Amino acid sequence: MTNIESILNKISAGESSIRSVTEHAIESAEKLNESLNTFLQIDKEGALKRADELDSSNEEQSLRGIPIAIKDNICVKGLQASCGSKILGVYHPPYNATAIERLKSAGAIVIGKTNQDEFAMGSSNENSAFGTVKNPWDTTRVPGGSSGGSAVAVASGVVPVSLGSETGGSVRQPASLCGITGLKPTYGRISRYGLVAFASSLDQIAIFGSNSRDIAAVLKVVAGRDTHDATTADVPVPDYLGEMTGDIKGMRIGVPRELFGEGLDEEVKASVEKGIENYRDLGAEIVDIELPHAKYCIAVYYIIATAEASSNLARFDGVRYGYRTPEARDLRETYRVTRDEGFGAEVKRRIMLGTYVLSSGYYDAYYLKAQKVRTLIKQDFEKAFTVCDAIITPTSPSTAFKIGEKSDDPLAMYLSDIYTCTANLAGIPGISIPCGLSDEGLPIGLQLVGKNWSENTLLKLGDAYERAFPLNAKPKVFAE
Repeated sequence: MTNIESILNKISAGESSIRSVTEHAIESAEKLNESLNTFLQIDKEGALKRADELDSSNEEQSLRGIPIAIKDNICVKGLQASCGSKILGVYHPPYNATAIERLKSAGAIVIGKTNQDEFAMGSSNENSAFGTVKNPWDTTRVPGGSSGGSAVAVASGVVPVSLGSETGGSVRQPASLCGITGLKPTYGRISRYGLVAFASSLDQIAIFGSNSRDIAAVLKVVAGRDTHDATTADVPVPDYLGEMTGDIKGMRIGVPRELFGEGLDEEVKASVEKGIENYRDLGAEIVDIELPHAKYCIAVYYIIATAEASSNLARFDGVRYGYRTPEARDLRETYRVTRDEGFGAEVKRRIMLGTYVLSSGYYDAYYLKAQKVRTLIKQDFEKAFTVCDAIITPTSPSTAFKIGEKSDDPLAMYLSDIYTCTANLAGIPGISIPCGLSDEGLPIGLQLVGKNWSENTLLKLGDAYERAFPLNAKPKVFAE
């Protein structure tokens, strides 16, 4: 599968029908699912029916006939929304998320729901109740998480774009590990209505694309105020594609040197440093900045996120929807056994951590203090953006690691998000773009973060880099 622009051009010129494009995407999804475990449900019948409807219509739509994959924690009417968990494995929502409604109105075709870490809790996609997703560059390695399935759907060429969700880096990190582009928008830019909650002050719907232009085309459709979600902002949605001129001369990019030290893989560091020089060659001005409180981000994130998770996941109790144990003798046992059987180990760990930091006697010491440091992190970014338009860092401290390599060490796994979770805590947008390959042929990504509502700036910077320094290599497993 190529990019959005080429697909639209072929459909417009009559070289391809929408049905043929959709059939190719579905056939690729079915074929590659055997080796990659990308999809939890493929909607062949529904997708082909919608393709035929669009083929017989002359309506002008910006994404007419574009196949798209959706993470399994975003509601699509009639399709499952398991969140990668046994406890929601049989749930089929009776409504569409706002983002899905807008995509369908623009002519996009949902071909299926993608695998993920359970309730979006993980950095490797090994926490899914339905098996690990494999990285198409090396199937012995993880694709990143929690939106690993959506990342692989794009990286393996099944679809040009997909939706994931971001709580602490769950789109940017797998984008980096899979050699594609991933955007987390400003908190409030895309409606969360229909996104199953993990940590409500951090969660966002986010976008994977084969390049920044594809992401811009999708963001233009799904962004904007939604009356169903009070956290969405009534802020104008720019013409993202129109601003992608390839010219970034005079733009200022900040470099926080303290984030290029301990814990960063040397190959990743060298590749991102090269990316900084490439931006300098494109005419950007590179300036040094400081983010003094960034070093506390993992501790702060895993207090706030787990606290909100313990509250949000209390609703999964075997009573209203989803899995219910057949063994319980009374109501108390129904709650206890259903949650014990329905949740995986990582989700249980985070619920217990969150309950602890909110408990009497510990709330002030942990949760309240974490919120105060979160404010300091946000203020660091605000100060930095007075001297630069965007900030560049690595996306992930390493390339894709082996499946099982970090499974027994939760802290090592949590550190996979050390460069990404600051943007979620501050609510600002971030993008990961490919910037090279390791000696083993594994993708490396660099991250750009910007001030609130500056997705246009990040996409412009991403597009300019992709034009000048494209990653032309393809994964070993790829849909032809």
